[in-house]
Amino acid sequence: MTRKVKVADEETDHRRGIDHIGVTVCFVVHDGQGNLLLQKRGPKARDEQGRWDIGGGAVEMGELLEDAVRREVLEELGTDPLEIEFITAGDAHREHNGNNTHWVYLLHSVRIDPSTVINKEPHKISEIGWFNADTIPTPMHSQFHKIFDVVKTRGIIK
Repeated sequence: MTRKVKVADEETDHRRGIDHIGVTVCFVVHDGQGNLLLQKRGPKARDEQGRWDIGGGAVEMGELLEDAVRREVLEELGTDPLEIEFITAGDAHREHNGNNTHWVYLLHSVRIDPSTVINKEPHKISEIGWFNADTIPTPMHSQFHKIFDVVKTRGIIK
């Protein structure tokens, strides 16, 4: 997302994660039975198209973190979380289209009712599916390795 900011009487583009550190809530969606819902990034996703990923999105100015998680789950999957739990925070440093990017991610565990899930963003999410530790699809998002061991250790995925 690009935002215009007025600085010393001139407008300057500010791109999250490139011109300043982006802050994102991300979430491991699960059914409470050891299965994760993963999303395959579609052609209109910001980056890493065709790779499987967890959900997430930027935190908006003035928004509470839990509200951002609820909003993003509803926007992406058309359902309300039954439980939200903060897990950890970390840095994601990557390169995208020749730009070094830096995002701070705030990882959450989100339990949902699997029967209520729909893909509400087919332009950004080309496919969704349920997986356990033995059936994780490939290719995975470049940052997935940072969360996989955490969710296994916590028993979220089996």
